[in-house]
Amino acid sequence: MNKTVIVMPTYNEIDNIEIILEKIFFLNLDIDVLVVDDNSPDKTYEKVQNLINTNAYNNQLHLIIRQNKEGLGKAYIEGFQWALQKNYTYIIEMDADLSHNPKYLKVFLEKIETNDLVIGSRYISGGGAVHWSALRKLISYGGSLYSRIILSINVQDATGGYKCFRREVLEAIDFDNLITTGYAFQIEMNYRASIMGFRVSEIPIIFENRVAGKSKMSKKIFIEALLKVIVLRINKQKILAEQ
Repeated sequence: MNKTVIVMPTYNEIDNIEIILEKIFFLNLDIDVLVVDDNSPDKTYEKVQNLINTNAYNNQLHLIIRQNKEGLGKAYIEGFQWALQKNYTYIIEMDADLSHNPKYLKVFLEKIETNDLVIGSRYISGGGAVHWSALRKLISYGGSLYSRIILSINVQDATGGYKCFRREVLEAIDFDNLITTGYAFQIEMNYRASIMGFRVSEIPIIFENRVAGKSKMSKKIFIEALLKVIVLRINKQKILAEQ
């Protein structure tokens, strides 16, 4: 039987976490959720722990509390390792800030049946983003286009973070040798899956800008991601040899 889990990193998402969990579990898709919290100052983890203690979601909600904030990639890796140990077949990445609409989960599960990695894409027909400024759209699309050209991969939304992996993809990637830990982590995971020959597909999603809380994106993070893309390209042969 195929088992599915959503790995959801959190940091100061106390205003959003209950809402997103309600939306996910309301769908009755037999999907578990693992919240990986980086010891949020707003104590997001306490709200999740309370839901677990009251068994609000029939043992389908799980929590890891990390001691320090070490970047999105580190949180995802810990979540991926937990999911692999628990023998999940499909592992979904999803943000907790309501930018990733749970209504697409059913589509992910359908598409992953014939693919190894399915990416929720803003940049294929039917996809997009709402409540973004023109500058934000330019930066996002430009970053994805830049990554696609430099890395020579056929992924329209190279920076997308709403995706579904078959466990075989994550098992094939040596987490200890990942080059990125921040925003570029999404690019690297897409890149590694692509150059290793896994079947990668995209589904259209509408990205919805967060309403509550503060975005973690900054100019420094974006520039660092662009530089990491070049590092990834330079190290292509090394990456392939490591797997």
